[in-house]
Amino acid sequence: MVSHKNLTLRAYRRGFHLITDEILQTLGKLPSQGILTVFIQHTSAALTLNENCDPSVLADFESSYNRIVPEGESYYTHTAEGPDDMPAHIKSSLTGTSLSIPIIDGKLALGTWQGVYLCEFRNQAGPRKLIVSIYQ
Repeated sequence: MVSHKNLTLRAYRRGFHLITDEILQTLGKLPSQGILTVFIQHTSAALTLNENCDPSVLADFESSYNRIVPEGESYYTHTAEGPDDMPAHIKSSLTGTSLSIPIIDGKLALGTWQGVYLCEFRNQAGPRKLIVSIYQ
């Protein structure tokens, strides 16, 4: 059995934003067993599962991604939507658009310090659409 729900996240500033609670609120009560998948319907943002305790991790992510994929490079040909657009597409491809998390005993089987993050790579992004699915 599969169920799908749509979740529209408000516009977030550029950076990494913990969205685990928003996902759980959308789903309501979880089944006792299953798999949760979360998929983002955008090419300039991504999802990651990572450290949810120390905020310096998120700052390090942002600075590292910006070093790996800098803005304003002369070799980018896709520039119609601004200097942050093509780097956002590359960062999204490097990070990924979906996550799978086991559901055990009615809870997400996250590690002690894990959370689901929206990785917003645009400077002026709008709301982001997610599809959250439960497979039982």
